[in-house]
Amino acid sequence: MIKNKLQAFCKDTSGAVTVDWIVLTAAVVALAAVTIGVIQTGSAGLADNTGDYITDYPFF
Repeated sequence: MIKNKLQAFCKDTSGAVTVDWIVLTAAVVALAAVTIGVIQTGSAGLADNTGDYITDYPFF
C-alpha cells in the first residue's frame, strides 16, 4: 500500500509546470532589472551631455 502511493507520487509531474513558470518568471524579472539599469545609465549620460551643450551654446 505504501509502495503504491510512493510510486504514484514519483510518477506525478503536475508540479513540474509550476517550477518551469517560476524559473521563466525569474529570468524575465532579472532581464527587466538589467535593462532598466542600462537605460537609466544611458539616459543620465545623455541628459548631462544635452545640458552641457545647451549651457555652452551661444544663443545670441
